[in-house]
Amino acid sequence: MSSNKEHTAIKDAPTHEEYNQLLINYQQLQREYAYVKQELAQLKRMIFGSKSERYIPEDTGQLTLDLQEEEQKPDIQPKMEEISYKRKKTTKKKNTPVRLALPSHLHREEIRIEPQQNVTDAKKIGEEITEILEYIEGKFYVKKYVRSKFALPDEQGVVIGDLPTLPIPRGNAGPGLLSHLLISKFVDHLPFYRQVQQFKRQDITIAESTISGWFKASCRLLTPLYNRMTEKIQGSNYLMADETPIPVQTSQKPGSTHKGYHWVYYDPINKLVCFDYKKGRGRDGPRQFLKNFKGDLQTDGYNAYDIFEDRDEITLLGCMAHARRKFDEARENDPERARYVLGKMQDLYTVERRAREEQMDYEARKKLRQKESLPVMQELKVWLREQQTDVLPKSVIGKAITYTLGMWKRLERYVEDGSREIDNNLIENSIRPVALGRKNYLFAGSHEGAKQAAMLYSFLGTCKINNVEPFQWLKETLSAIPDYSIKNLEELLPGFKKV
Repeated sequence: MSSNKEHTAIKDAPTHEEYNQLLINYQQLQREYAYVKQELAQLKRMIFGSKSERYIPEDTGQLTLDLQEEEQKPDIQPKMEEISYKRKKTTKKKNTPVRLALPSHLHREEIRIEPQQNVTDAKKIGEEITEILEYIEGKFYVKKYVRSKFALPDEQGVVIGDLPTLPIPRGNAGPGLLSHLLISKFVDHLPFYRQVQQFKRQDITIAESTISGWFKASCRLLTPLYNRMTEKIQGSNYLMADETPIPVQTSQKPGSTHKGYHWVYYDPINKLVCFDYKKGRGRDGPRQFLKNFKGDLQTDGYNAYDIFEDRDEITLLGCMAHARRKFDEARENDPERARYVLGKMQDLYTVERRAREEQMDYEARKKLRQKESLPVMQELKVWLREQQTDVLPKSVIGKAITYTLGMWKRLERYVEDGSREIDNNLIENSIRPVALGRKNYLFAGSHEGAKQAAMLYSFLGTCKINNVEPFQWLKETLSAIPDYSIKNLEELLPGFKKV
């Protein structure tokens, strides 16, 4: 009897090949379990983790969910063909738009303008009044221009004082009001329709369509200055580059939005930032913008920038902050290895902080890096290569090591030149207002609107970098630019310093 049991047990035992296959399957399940566990931990980190460690390169699920509710409104309009027809019929009957009179309860600041001609013997025949709605320090007021008119003797004609050049010709919005509208939207992230609601609380009624018209007119006025800024940045010899998504409402996608991208270029030497809107995230965006660029280009590991690796006139630099962030995400997956790398990177940033606190020039910073940072980089590179074969390639720590070694040539180049930065965090700081804006006004109304937003973000981001008060700069620029020489437009840029 016992012999039969032994025979059965031996018969049921797996063969050597079956055992090996079971072992392989078991190891595969272990790897899959570890991978799923890492993905779950990363998802929890993105949802509940500290905002200072949270990084969103493209899009967020929550943003998409928010858009689904808001995007039901545009879906209704294309179906209302009857309204479109009625509007066309009504437009034909209108000769000129009817402008509402400015409220009488507003304070009037009267400015009298006399003709430049000699009117000693002339007879005053009346006055021409132009009222401009203005805004200052949180309150509306009307700037009232009263221009005296004179009939010259001997029927030589009529003379009148010249009206100052206005940002919007024949418009009734002053530079202060226009600046307030733009700053409120692109700095304070307040959509135009909410500003309309605020104005109503002050008994001021301005149609949202009117504000949109003012916005477009202001953008047309600022476009030459934006083009000059773009040329100046493209002529720099050191740029940081990054990209951030912006949802765009288009007629081709009723009920949903197109994902466009702001490609952002930051010049840390001249302290200029430029947003360049493109419809996609393909490499054509940076290729077109940087076609004549020569110098250092600092980016993350996005492969769209790899096209510049073979250009002799461009040196690609990496971003240590991106590499560090990947090891920070790997702390739960492999705490020991992650802590080691983060400690070494902290040593590198300690050197940078010391150079900044001691206000070292570029040459002194280079010498400090060569003495203290270079040995750390060399030690870290050897360690990463040794560890790469001991970790799972698809694990969080494995991906972090692979990414860092793949970017190593670009990462170590910052120690060769004191003018180079260790990371491109400066450009990420410039992108943050776009992320905040997405949460408030959700999407750009069109591709043209996204281009106009890119222009405003460029100016206001440059104001922030140079510690320039944006409202005052924009008000002065809108006042000056209509009469400014096109050759000297660069002087109007935020933080401009004559050499």
